[in-house]
Amino acid sequence: MASLWRAATGLTYKPDDHDGVEFWSNPERTGWLTKQGEYIKTWRRRWFVLKQGKLFWFKDSSVTRASRSRGVIPVATCLTVKGAEDVLNKQYAFELSTRSETMYFIADSEKEKEDWINSIGRSIVQHSRSVTDSEVVDYDSYKN
Repeated sequence: MASLWRAATGLTYKPDDHDGVEFWSNPERTGWLTKQGEYIKTWRRRWFVLKQGKLFWFKDSSVTRASRSRGVIPVATCLTVKGAEDVLNKQYAFELSTRSETMYFIADSEKEKEDWINSIGRSIVQHSRSVTDSEVVDYDSYKN
C-alpha cells in the first residue's frame, strides 16, 4: 500500500534512493530532530543529514558508508519550510511542505529550528526545478 501511495503522489521516500550522494561524507547539515511518522503519526527522534538536495534520516548518529537511511526527502519536491509551533502547539516545531503533503519536525532549541529552516530553505532554492539553466534567457546577450 505504501508503494502504491508513493507511486500515486510521485514522492520517492525509498531508503536506498540516495542517487550516489555520499551522505556520510561532509554533509551540509546534521543533527537530531523529532519527526512525525508518515503513516502512524507518532513522534520519533532521528538523526538527519542534509546533503546535495536530499534530507536523509537515520536511527542513530553514527552514519557511515554502510548505513541505511530510514528515509529521504528530495528537497526539490518541497515548496516551503517554516515554523509550525502554532499548528502543532509544540515548541521549536517546523514544517516542510510539498504539493501533496506536509511533514512536521521538532528541533531541540529555537536556534536549531532556525538553522534547519535556513539550511533546508537554501537547499530548496539551490535544487528547485522551477528554473533550470536551459530555461534562463539572457536578454542582454541578444543584439538588435
